[in-house]
Amino acid sequence: MRKIAVDVGLARIGVAISVDSLAIPHSVISQGQTAIAELVDIYNEKNAECIYVGLPLSLRGGHTASTRMAIDFAELIALQGIPVRLIDERLTSKTAQQSLRQAGKNAKQQKAIIDASAACLILEFALASEKHGELAGRGLDNLDD
Repeated sequence: MRKIAVDVGLARIGVAISVDSLAIPHSVISQGQTAIAELVDIYNEKNAECIYVGLPLSLRGGHTASTRMAIDFAELIALQGIPVRLIDERLTSKTAQQSLRQAGKNAKQQKAIIDASAACLILEFALASEKHGELAGRGLDNLDD
């Protein structure tokens, strides 16, 4: 079954999906009232089994305002009856930017795809963890608020 990962930002939500054991950037959703509905549509269309939400922690592992935003978003997804796991996403956006720069994308070109690329990194981590028999990430009931 396919899995989905999201990178939740202030303006956009990057979406990646799994195809077999590969993580593929899918799309970018604008933050707003329809974001959850759009994500649920993708989940249903792809017949996914869960959604991984990137959990932006500080470099020391603490919670930030962005952490709270991601948790709130994950809770809204869970209210739709969708299994949700939170994945530590420290530095994924930075890593995605560096990869896109190395691929020859300038800052303007990166803006349109950086969030989906960051979601792809989140999904790659989750898939790699599960490949080794580990349950990736944490559930909403297992957070250190």
